[in-house]
Amino acid sequence: MTDEDAPLRRRTRHRTPTGDGAPDATPNGGGPTLLTEPADGTPEPVVTTAEFADVVARFAAGTGPVAVDAERASGFRYSQRAYLVQLRRRGAGTALIDPVPLGDLSALDEALADTEWVLHAASQDLPCLAEVGLRPRRLFDTELAARLADFERVGLAALTEQLLGRTLEKHHSAADWSTRPLPHDWLTYAALDVELLVELRDALAEELDRQGKSAWAAQEFAALVAGGARPPKQRTDPWRRTSGMHRVRGARAQSRVRALWYARDTIAIRRDTAPGRVLPDAAIVAAAEMNPKTERELLLLPGFGGRSVRRLAPTWLEALDEARALPDDALPTTPVFEGPPPPHRWADKDPEAAARLARCREVVTKTAEQYHLPPENLITPEFIRRLAWEPPADPDPATVTTVLSDLGARQWQCGLLAEELAHALVAVPAEPEPEPDSSAPEPSGPDPTPDGAPA
Repeated sequence: MTDEDAPLRRRTRHRTPTGDGAPDATPNGGGPTLLTEPADGTPEPVVTTAEFADVVARFAAGTGPVAVDAERASGFRYSQRAYLVQLRRRGAGTALIDPVPLGDLSALDEALADTEWVLHAASQDLPCLAEVGLRPRRLFDTELAARLADFERVGLAALTEQLLGRTLEKHHSAADWSTRPLPHDWLTYAALDVELLVELRDALAEELDRQGKSAWAAQEFAALVAGGARPPKQRTDPWRRTSGMHRVRGARAQSRVRALWYARDTIAIRRDTAPGRVLPDAAIVAAAEMNPKTERELLLLPGFGGRSVRRLAPTWLEALDEARALPDDALPTTPVFEGPPPPHRWADKDPEAAARLARCREVVTKTAEQYHLPPENLITPEFIRRLAWEPPADPDPATVTTVLSDLGARQWQCGLLAEELAHALVAVPAEPEPEPDSSAPEPSGPDPTPDGAPA
């Protein structure tokens, strides 16, 4: 979990729909209390089947929602698997589970089948939880709830500070959680991540209810349950996302990026290491631009000076040789993208579509301000682009709702937007120029022709 660096405050540009102001930043009237240890102490990680069975029994006997979190090793490992799972429930306390030796945690999933799960930024953790057999049937996402309630900062520590008067240390959010054994202060950090989640859930649920947004949040949470555990779609030509790719000109140079990218990816998968730790993107781009043919030329390039990178010099040179040997018809071609082009090209490709998009965006902005929502949470921007690029033949609230629903919009979003968007999709006819009135009298007065000038 990460926190933003923006100032801590709730958006105050508008009053809430109920007319009430924002919640107090410090409910206890003083400064926030920094939590450095869990109330029940820091538990040791669960690593044996006997310990896990005890956790399952404890949490099955607990009451109320269960707070859940997971720690990955993003930036260190190739996979996005969970290296630690944290839970807390009333009557069960806190548990830290190491899924590496245990593997399948589905017994715990069955014990919590009828329980609401509370997560922060659930979309980040649901895929890795599903990998170990944990799939919520009901959930409450505190980050998403805070966005719907129009809080400016939605990180966990910021929200607990503002709503509960307590704040959390966030020193180890970017740590390598595949490390074993895990240091005690890391385990304390992990336990604190679930210490206040249920209490925070209750405060946010109250705020959503006060703003009349509880039903909206319920639809969002149901959508996360339905699709949040799916792994992200595999991109076509993932090598094109290499940082600095925009500097690489020509299909032949792009083929060198592609060859090096896949050579690096093969090694990263085998080592379960983040690709950037095998070979930085900057090194790939430099080699694609300079096209080195010898090891000496290669190692002089930026990014190739590290010992582990130098050891792999034959691999990088082989990839470059393969790219050079490609016939022209095997070189990368301009990809064909599905859906609308980038918005900055609309005015040239289809001025009418560009005008529709501008009107639709105006509707979204106005509605977001009216209901005190971030525009991106009111509707996914891509849905608006697709609607404006290929609108229904007869735009009305029903056809717009059908298009948005098919794209994935929720019922509450369609209800707020469909009618105004239907109007925005219809071109506004230009008012005709007024015709001169032939019955109007000729102007009277002196002849405006200067003396001596031809009439």
